[in-house]
Amino acid sequence: VQLQASGGGLVQAGGSLRLSCAASGRTFSSYAMGWFRQAPGKEREWVAVIIWSAGSTYYADSVKGRFTISRDNAKNTVYLQMNSLKPEDTAVYYCAAHSSGSYSFHNSYNDWGQGTQVTVSS
Repeated sequence: VQLQASGGGLVQAGGSLRLSCAASGRTFSSYAMGWFRQAPGKEREWVAVIIWSAGSTYYADSVKGRFTISRDNAKNTVYLQMNSLKPEDTAVYYCAAHSSGSYSFHNSYNDWGQGTQVTVSS
């Protein structure tokens, strides 16, 4: 499966961005899709996950209440709406398809998008 992430950019603190992750090669009706991020010099960090079939969502504490993950079944696309952005949200954001195991561990995902840069200025 191929994942194509887009929507990153430069935004001021307090602003918003919406990331998109379009999938091709397979539908995700039986999968979970996650977003991760990685800042320079830091480990890849889990951000959010959506259970595709049920629409259940889970978030890291650092983004809860500010970020919203959603999906569009018809477009086979998952989104990450990011509001009230902070400078510490600056990172490369990756979408990934879950394989097995804990939703918050990057090793549980076997297909990754190429990443999109999000930069939040203070």
